[in-house]
This record gives sequence, structure tokens and C-alpha cells, in this order.
Amino acid sequence: MQSKATTVEAYLKELPEDRRKAIEALRKVFKKNLGKGYQEGMQYGMIGYFVPHSVYPDGYHCDPKQPLPFAGLASQKNHMSLYMMCIYGIDEHRDRFVKGWQAAAAEGRARKLDMGKACIRFKKLEDVPLDVVGEAIMRVPVKAYIEHYESVIKQSGARKPAAKKAAGKPAAKKSAARKATGKKATTTKSTAKKAASKQPASKKVAAKKAPAKKAATKKAAARTAGKAGGSRAARRS
Repeated sequence: MQSKATTVEAYLKELPEDRRKAIEALRKVFKKNLGKGYQEGMQYGMIGYFVPHSVYPDGYHCDPKQPLPFAGLASQKNHMSLYMMCIYGIDEHRDRFVKGWQAAAAEGRARKLDMGKACIRFKKLEDVPLDVVGEAIMRVPVKAYIEHYESVIKQSGARKPAAKKAAGKPAAKKSAARKATGKKATTTKSTAKKAASKQPASKKVAAKKAPAKKAATKKAAARTAGKAGGSRAARRS
């Protein structure tokens, strides 16, 4: 459930008292253990902790306008969420986090871990071992986090180099040139068809006139022959 609040303070004011206390307690843990270079602010409708563009100008590959996410706190409809991108894809940190939480749960200091890839769901502050969360955050300084992030992006090929984006323009020009050539070819073919349709018509007219002319010539010849024959017969008689 994303909030439209533009500041952390405004976000906290929207929450019921019990949730506000839980989120504020976790917020203190984050701020205490965050390394230099991270910042707190609103991101994706929740309280976010991220690497600002001033430190990492490329930003988040899914949306470069967004700073690189590191962690987050949110109040959802049926639970609260703790987002730990700092352990996502880093097996060593993830394993230590899970083992630490499980040990705290065995001691009765936390509830059983309810975790996805990087999202931990809980319903009250007592469900969360704050010391385990604090240690997980402290273990990932900003430089190490950026290096890990870039290695993952490079392997997956998720972020395309700028050169490839620039190369898209000539391709667009080529496509336009192909369209223009195709259009010209179509126009030429159309013109040729029209010319061809006109030419047979004139030939047909000429063809019709030719037999008629021949017939007239034959008739004239017959008449002449008839007259000549008549005059000869008259002479003989």
C-alpha cells in the first residue's frame, strides 16, 4: 500500500499509533547503523534508504531517475514490511541474517522469520530482532554495495551501455530510408501499371480499326473487279 506522502514525517503521521511506534523504532536502528553515503527519504511510497545520485549518478537500473535502493520500511494493509536489498543476492550476508533471526526466534526474542527474496513481513515490533537487523545494515558499506550491484548488473546485462542507445538513431534512419525507398518503388510500379493499362487500350482500338480497314479495302476491290467484268461482257456482246 503506497503512500502519497512526500516526506518521512508526513508518512509517519498517516500511520496508526502502534505502527508508527514500530516503524520509528526500526528507523532509529537504520539511522544508527547506516554507513556514510546512504540517505533517508521517500521512495516508492515508503520510507527508503538509498544511494543518492550524488554518490551513484547512474541510479537504479529499473528506473535511472530513482536513486539506488538499499532498504525500506513500509506499513501495508495486513502487516508491516522491512525491505533488505542489502542482503539480496549476497549469499554470505543473507545466510548470516537468516541464522541470526532464527537464533533470536529460538531465544524468544523474535517471531518466526517470514521472508521473501528481500522482504520481511511482521505485525508488531516484538516480532523483529532489532540487533540482527542493525548488524545486517552495518555489514554493507556504500562502496561495497555499489560494487556488488554493478557486478550483478554486468552479469545479467540489465543496464544497456549508452553507445547501444545512441546506435538506435541510425537504425531509425535506415528504417525511414527503407520506407522511403519502398514508397518510391510502389509509386513507380503504380505509374508503370497505369501506363501499361493505357497502352493496351490504344492497341485494342488500333486492332479494331485494322480489320475494318482491310474489309473496306476488300469491298472496294470487289466492286472494281465487278465493274471491270461487266464492261468486258458488254464488249463481247
